Amino acid sequence: MNILLLGKNGQVGWELQRSLAPLGQVLALDRHSREFYGDLSQPERLAQTVLAWKPDIIVNAAAHTAVDKAESEPELARCLNASAPAALAQAAAQTGAWLVHYSTDYVFNGQGQTPWQEDDATGPLSVYGQTKLEGEQAIVASGCRHLIFRTSWVYAARGGNFAKTMLRLAGERERLTVIDDQHGAPTGADLIADITAHALRACLLQPGLGGVYHLAAAGHTSWHGYARHVIDQARQIRPELPLKVSDIAPVATSAFPTPAQRPLNSRLDTRKLQQAFGLALPPWQIGVNRMLAEVL
Repeated sequence: MNILLLGKNGQVGWELQRSLAPLGQVLALDRHSREFYGDLSQPERLAQTVLAWKPDIIVNAAAHTAVDKAESEPELARCLNASAPAALAQAAAQTGAWLVHYSTDYVFNGQGQTPWQEDDATGPLSVYGQTKLEGEQAIVASGCRHLIFRTSWVYAARGGNFAKTMLRLAGERERLTVIDDQHGAPTGADLIADITAHALRACLLQPGLGGVYHLAAAGHTSWHGYARHVIDQARQIRPELPLKVSDIAPVATSAFPTPAQRPLNSRLDTRKLQQAFGLALPPWQIGVNRMLAEVL
């Protein structure tokens, strides 16, 4: 089994190198790769890589994820998030490969409080969300065998993340203000990678399981609740940490204006995923606690 992985050094891509290894030979690329081409900014060359290497599985963990920056560079965001996945999908359709792709809750309008289901009407609020939706649509239209995982609030122990930022600020300030009207489930890159491997193995045996799935940790919180949990847990793990913060104040999204509008409701209904693949998704706190134990 030959597996082509794009975006090997991203949060999810790094974990996928581990989780996919038992399934077969993994050719892991990033945009700097030389022997084979892995840069999403040139979709035609990506397709050539697929046609030349003929992998059984393509896993695209690369994307334009700078949500605010996408507002000022929509053409680049569209190339990376829509044109590149379209090229991969067309090449996959030609070769018979499976294509795994990651999308986002940003394809929805963020209204209400009900977790989003896979067939709910989309309505992106930003260039990022719109281009990710276009990528999904291109993959489905290609007719290739595919798994599309929509996820949200992704973090990893490796690299920067919200929890590390909160801990740094908690060591510098006595008072923090954190958004309290956006809701979602912090979801670990390791969980996403492990679910991907499980789902892929099932799809190889039952191709009818392909399609669009929501993948997020169980439960939900606000960024404010997330920050409080991180700091409380850090104090339990490392009581000697010099954290100055004594007040974590909730504020509205409007207190932190950004170029791209954020969805207030990022909750994702994962029942379809759990039922299709016989999986249980752990509460978000479990993954966050494990990540904190690694980084502290």
